[in-house]
Amino acid sequence: MPKPSIGLVMGSAIAPEQLISGANTAEAVGFDEIWLAEDYFFTGGISGATMVLDATSEIKVATGIVSAVVRHPAVLAMEISTLSRAHPRRFTAGIGLGVPAWLRQMGLHPPSPLATMRECVESVRALLEGQELTFEGNTFSFDKVQLTYPELSPTPIHMGVSGPRMLQLSGSIANGTVLSVAASHNYVRWAKQQIDIGAEATGRAENHHITVFALYSVDRDPQVARDAVRGPLSFYKSHGTNALTDIYGNSAEIEELLNKHGAESFAEHLPSQWIEDLTIAGTPEECANKIRAFGEAGADTVALFPLPTERVDDLIALTAQEVLPILDAN
Repeated sequence: MPKPSIGLVMGSAIAPEQLISGANTAEAVGFDEIWLAEDYFFTGGISGATMVLDATSEIKVATGIVSAVVRHPAVLAMEISTLSRAHPRRFTAGIGLGVPAWLRQMGLHPPSPLATMRECVESVRALLEGQELTFEGNTFSFDKVQLTYPELSPTPIHMGVSGPRMLQLSGSIANGTVLSVAASHNYVRWAKQQIDIGAEATGRAENHHITVFALYSVDRDPQVARDAVRGPLSFYKSHGTNALTDIYGNSAEIEELLNKHGAESFAEHLPSQWIEDLTIAGTPEECANKIRAFGEAGADTVALFPLPTERVDDLIALTAQEVLPILDAN
């Protein structure tokens, strides 16, 4: 099996002023894609993607992900088309619902997430194609909305989702799916099955691109690398259980640890095996093997979320020097 494409996740906890240097380095050393996360309230995904596209010349750039509800789909379609026309065939739109806690902070959590995602993705696609929309949906309304500058070439739309119904929806209406950090290999296999169910139900025959985000740290001292991902992994796991934890089989243990120790000291009690299974951290050879394993599980792209973020340029350089050559050699 060919190795997966290698992406770099930027944005989120990476400060805006670090984006351009990191993107330039990533393109120069051979990364295939750059993904701009939009975690609220850190670094903007659309503005970050604009910066990176302007600063680079060939590397693929994607949002991963922007929320379906923070911007009205008409505004989101306008932003996507602007980037697509300015940088033809380089941009991918990653759209998801967003972390529920952040949406509630803004009073934007929808009553029906599934219906909201369908409305957003389908209306964005229609507007990008130049259609005029007028309808009253469950979440969004349109009254003779039409883009003055629709896209000139098709923009892939990938959905960032995790549960079975959302994954099936992605398989039925999207070009690809973005899977969250802390995914296990079994979860990737299971997610692919759900996506295929959705695709088959609607007769979609095109290749559906699966991207896996992974917390990532590489160091010649493996313990340094593992220590770098412990805190961020505990941050994601301490927010509770979901399809990822159910498939991996640690939902009950997470609840037990949270009840016993609380979220504040969750990282101290995080089992070391979770770091081995749910992140890409270790020596260059260990990291290359873990990237390859995600590809074998069904990932077309493995997008690396570099940690610690203040060492992003060093991590990119070491990855290029010692991880990518191992992958290319096998």
